[in-house]
Amino acid sequence: MRWRGRRQSGNVEDRRGRGLVRSKKGVGGGAMIILILAGLFFGEDVQKILSLFVGNPGTQTASTPQQSSTPAQNDEAKQFVSVVLAETEDTWAAVFAQAGQRYQPPKLVLYQDQVQSACGVGSAASGPFYCPGDYQIYIDLSFLNELRRMGAPGDFAFAYVIAHEVGHHIQNLTGTATQVRQLQSRASRAEANALSVRLELQADCYAGIWTNHTEKRAALLEPGDIEEGLAAAAAVGDDRLLKQAGRAPRRENFTHGSSQERMEWFQRGMQTGDIQACNTFG
Repeated sequence: MRWRGRRQSGNVEDRRGRGLVRSKKGVGGGAMIILILAGLFFGEDVQKILSLFVGNPGTQTASTPQQSSTPAQNDEAKQFVSVVLAETEDTWAAVFAQAGQRYQPPKLVLYQDQVQSACGVGSAASGPFYCPGDYQIYIDLSFLNELRRMGAPGDFAFAYVIAHEVGHHIQNLTGTATQVRQLQSRASRAEANALSVRLELQADCYAGIWTNHTEKRAALLEPGDIEEGLAAAAAVGDDRLLKQAGRAPRRENFTHGSSQERMEWFQRGMQTGDIQACNTFG
């Protein structure tokens, strides 16, 4: 990607180097569910996530500043994240303006190991996530290594991940996320999972829309970038992650969609550039 020298977003908050201490408040079940789903998304052991709570039930973590230990090699990664977020701001502001609306960009929080959000405690094991309660995206930059391990190296692979999380922010702004949560509250587990898949595939499509519009406006892409994005979409397919975890890839257990579906919806957004083409609920 041709990202160096471009505008960096002012909506990046760097919490790296801060620790967490325990307080006496309980962790809500909704926060735990979000972490478990995120763990399934990125193929991590759910027990690793639950251990944050099971070892000391009835406690909740809260941020407490400690001496910073931010790795120097992450400085360039932070700049990259800031540039990609700025590009999402410019692109989605233009898309919303065409519809006569004003875009409200999300905040993006960089953290190490664990972080407190309005959705509860997030950990590096759960991967990047968007919290609709505080309109913020949370990323531990160690996820770059995880992407490489999953067979999706490259800067645009990481850009796709950021654009996907911004896609969830779009769903929050448009009310889609709220409608899905309301439907899920009345649905069976299989039906709730199916709705989650549709939500995730739409976020993939929105990431494709961002790619389409940003390339026309800023010419960011280099040879091989699209392939990197598709590889990232395939790497986080439910069927692939479940197989890697030694589990049968049963459709009723999917929460994010198969590798093929994720690539197809990402491509649909890239090819059309039309938000109406991202109706995964149709």
